[in-house]
Amino acid sequence: MSVVVVAIQTPKPGRLQDVLDAFEVITPLVHKEQGCELYAVHTDGEAVYIIERWSSQEDLDLHAAGEPLVKLDELRGDALAIPVAVHVMSNLPYGEPRLGTIQ
Repeated sequence: MSVVVVAIQTPKPGRLQDVLDAFEVITPLVHKEQGCELYAVHTDGEAVYIIERWSSQEDLDLHAAGEPLVKLDELRGDALAIPVAVHVMSNLPYGEPRLGTIQ
């Protein structure tokens, strides 16, 4: 069963673009990682939200220790106001399975 992750990055005032620029570089690298089923970056103009789906916990663990995230840290520098909030979630496919699951 796939593992779904939501990661939230909150930039310091005036640093949103720095964080977005870092993701522009690393996202294609993450898409090539073993087990990456979804890695989508979103923003509401204040924070950056990454919606992820990995084939297994092992693949997620490899991603967490992988080169793209090391590069992200380097590119992002000191742009974050607080540490990254990472939420690993269990799906509850209520209602229509097609609509109740991140696919």
